[in-house]
Amino acid sequence: MSRLFPRAIVAATALVAASASRAADPVLAPSEIVAAAPAADWTAIAPTDLLVMDLAPDGAGHPRRVVIQLMPAPFAQGWIANIRKLAAAHWWDGTSVNRAQDNYVVQWGDPDGEDKAKARVLPAGLVKPEEAAYSVVFPRIPMSLPDGRSVDRPANPLAVKWIVPSELRADPYSALVGTTASGWPVASDGASLWPIHCYGMVGVGRDMPPDTGSGAELYAVIGTPPRHLDRNIALIGRVIEGMEHLSTLPRGTGDLGFYKTAAERTPIRSIRLGTEVPGLPAWQYLSTESASFARYADARANRRDAFFIYPAGGVDICNLPVPIRRTPNVPKP
Repeated sequence: MSRLFPRAIVAATALVAASASRAADPVLAPSEIVAAAPAADWTAIAPTDLLVMDLAPDGAGHPRRVVIQLMPAPFAQGWIANIRKLAAAHWWDGTSVNRAQDNYVVQWGDPDGEDKAKARVLPAGLVKPEEAAYSVVFPRIPMSLPDGRSVDRPANPLAVKWIVPSELRADPYSALVGTTASGWPVASDGASLWPIHCYGMVGVGRDMPPDTGSGAELYAVIGTPPRHLDRNIALIGRVIEGMEHLSTLPRGTGDLGFYKTAAERTPIRSIRLGTEVPGLPAWQYLSTESASFARYADARANRRDAFFIYPAGGVDICNLPVPIRRTPNVPKP
């Protein structure tokens, strides 16, 4: 027994030392990883890709600005071309937010759009995208998953970082999910790619098929990601700032959350492209190809920081938002 006792002391001492080491070197939370990311891991968002919506001030007179980043090629380019024309024509000025459906969407545009006698005239030259444009088709390439299964994936011109089952629980809506090099969540059936309806994503309102919408009627997701809408409606961007001005609007009391009276609607003062807005700040996103994003994704999937007891062992694609921030003011040397 006397020979074992020193070993027990050594083991206990080692355990205490290990605990002390963990306490001295705590595991970082995702937000801390993002905050520590070096400047080189951040990528600028061009002001030409921003849509700036100014709502009427709130009841206390505070301004309400919503900034939307438009999606890059090859996604939704027909609709986005329309949106650029609508913004350049100041078509949305004086329109309103017409719908706020709880746990679903907020929608805005011409409140009289359904009445041909009252509806605003759309600018000339708008296109009518086809349903096929909801996704982008690429050649198939075999891909081996860590669990031994083999699936097809599209050829990867967008440098998609696939999030495979070691990091992600099975996705019920697609064979593969991931983020593009430009920071957008996408899904695939093995042959095509399409953007995903996550919180804050912005899409195009439409009528029954084959109508795909012009882009004049837009909505933002304010609730549980309605993934059943993927490939059924065009997504054109995401809110990168001011989401609170949409998600906290009073819910509509009419069918599907539409407001019953004009007094309930929130007026839109203007919607402009970022290049038309004086003094607009600049924004950046955390590069999905950076080491910081890899650490961030792992931390989102397996929370090991002090608050958590059980790491989840996986993450839903919509619970892996690409971090976006205002560009810091860096003093010149």
